[in-house]
Amino acid sequence: MEVISYLVENHIVRLKNNNPEFLLLKRVATDSYPNIWQMVTGSIDKDEKAVQTAIRELFEETSLTPEKLWIVPNVNSFYEPTKDVICLVPVFVSLVKISDEVVISNEHSEFRWVNKDEAIKLLAWNGQRKSVEIIFEYFSNINSTYKFIEVELK
Repeated sequence: MEVISYLVENHIVRLKNNNPEFLLLKRVATDSYPNIWQMVTGSIDKDEKAVQTAIRELFEETSLTPEKLWIVPNVNSFYEPTKDVICLVPVFVSLVKISDEVVISNEHSEFRWVNKDEAIKLLAWNGQRKSVEIIFEYFSNINSTYKFIEVELK
């Protein structure tokens, strides 16, 4: 069995009164994983780096561009039975302005800005919920032991 990486996960955060809010997107009913809530996700294109995918998918799915972008110290994983592979998914977090307008793509039917607890209730997979916990601690606890690597945006 092979271990591969062909997807990214990008959590979108805005700070409202210094509290992080998470943008969740609801998948359309006609696509794979219908009607689930998720963060921005997407496939890494050939000759594209994962961080480039995170930025591209953010814009394609929400029309947003990040003010700042970090690598979250967490990698999600899942088994893909049709390919018989384990997929490792790098996790990113994008900070956007509170005034930015979200325009969702046709991959999603609606969006919500939610707090940490609601995000954890709505997300389908444990790894995604763990990422929310890590991101929340990073943004809300100056004594956090988590160290995020900031990506230089051009």
